[in-house]
Amino acid sequence: MAADAIVSIDDQPEVRRLLVDIFRARGRDVFDFSRGEDAIQFLGERSPDVGLIVMDLDLGTGQKSGLQLVPEIRAQFPDVPIIILTGNATIDAAVSAVKAGAADFLVKDMYLEDKLDLSVEKIERMLAHVREARRLEGENRELRAANRRLREAEERRLTLVGSSTAMREITSKIERVARVPRPVLVVGERGTGKELVAAAIHRLSPRAQKPFIMVNCGAVTETLLESELFGHEQGAFTGATKRKEGKFELADGGTLFLDEIGNMSVEFQQKILRVLEYPRFERVAGARTIEVDVRVIAATNADLAAAMAAGTFRRDLYDRLSFEVISLPPLRTRREDVPALAAHFLALFRADVPGIVAREITAAALERLCSYDYPGNVRELRNVVERAAYACDKPALDAADVERALPPRPQASAPETVAFVDDPVQPLPDRVAAFERALCKEALERARWNQREAAEALGLTYDQFRHLYRKYSLAKEQP
Repeated sequence: MAADAIVSIDDQPEVRRLLVDIFRARGRDVFDFSRGEDAIQFLGERSPDVGLIVMDLDLGTGQKSGLQLVPEIRAQFPDVPIIILTGNATIDAAVSAVKAGAADFLVKDMYLEDKLDLSVEKIERMLAHVREARRLEGENRELRAANRRLREAEERRLTLVGSSTAMREITSKIERVARVPRPVLVVGERGTGKELVAAAIHRLSPRAQKPFIMVNCGAVTETLLESELFGHEQGAFTGATKRKEGKFELADGGTLFLDEIGNMSVEFQQKILRVLEYPRFERVAGARTIEVDVRVIAATNADLAAAMAAGTFRRDLYDRLSFEVISLPPLRTRREDVPALAAHFLALFRADVPGIVAREITAAALERLCSYDYPGNVRELRNVVERAAYACDKPALDAADVERALPPRPQASAPETVAFVDDPVQPLPDRVAAFERALCKEALERARWNQREAAEALGLTYDQFRHLYRKYSLAKEQP
């Protein structure tokens, strides 16, 4: 049966035959009934296939009238439009039919066929709009659900995991400082989760619905950092083909996370200090002063106390940034958090990568995970868990899976390093270069020749490490 079939309800056989002829001539399936109750029973079985009901107002003595049937049908089948026919039209009857839920009200006369054509066309246009509205509503529901899933996934990714005393204290600090619109300084070794802390502060702050913008100050040359943070005007320098908004502008009303702020020169630190004290600036080559409302969170793995003593970090900038200082402990000092972190990372990896078999971690595997020192901290633990889960074809990770995923243990001797140290004749620059090459090669081997991880292990940016990689021809030798 066609999905746009028509049900006709009329106590007069000749009218039912007329309607059947009219609609079948237009390619529609028609099912006619003399009693409303029979039509309702049919609709109960086939309503998804019915696109229209054409019903007489007066169905004969002892039968429910069309006005009585309309609300009953609408209650059970709200999506099926109804046209009421009558031989004796009155305005009151038409008004009553429409109020009851009829889509149209037509008089049986010599022009009935034309009226039906016009009415059906009108109803079909209406239904097309309804279907389109429902389709769009469905798409919007799907998009909202997808966005909700993405937000939930992002929140899971940015969740601070751990119940150790140190993590409880950090969580308490985050909750307390989040609502205060002042700068925060986050310090800690690489991989301890400084970005997660900054994101958590933003999410718990009154600025949560505004932008959270991140800049890795160590990954951008100082020449470009000013443009990156403050923007530039067209023609400000070679390649500036159009105006660009800086990160401070993009973060207006929200939070700007300045990672690796210890890499800035003392001269550039003065520019950051100025915009913190007076939240306004000009774009590179710009004349207009731009005012912003930005909460700055800075982070570094550098020893800022030593840097200030050496004169490479401004004390006044430190004072401005350190309204609250959150110091993240290395993972090796809070090993009790490793099991929860490992389970968290396994769950995230399973959600990100279809087909991962491992669902849990055995006690022996957890014991091995807890025994490792993690120079790369939480980030390294995540990499280890993901590598182990990727290679595992069992429901649970065991100690052997973890062992294979951990970086190889350092060799007892380092011939490359000893050779130049014991050679007093070798010039100092050559000895330094040999030592630098040995460090880079060792980092590459420990990172299984992953250059980005090797760079992180040495505290270098990826570009800095790539320069050394090419300088010393460190490409892995093929067997």
